[in-house]
Amino acid sequence: MRNIYCSFFGHEFKITKHVTHYVKEFKCTQCNKQFTTDQSGNITALTPKHREINAVLEKIHHKKQKKKNLQLIP
Repeated sequence: MRNIYCSFFGHEFKITKHVTHYVKEFKCTQCNKQFTTDQSGNITALTPKHREINAVLEKIHHKKQKKKNLQLIP
């Protein structure tokens, strides 16, 4: 029944994870499918490949932020 709702009205997204400032992971509140933003900024299904890419991006982003914060502190 929930899949029928999404096919008629579209998915209702809720952000579940902020990978970077631009890349996020979403979950539909109706059908529980997971999505992410791709390199073009479009929302696509969260496949194992995208999940792995997001994990690597998140590591790089956190390292960059940590390095940036250490440089700001005199």
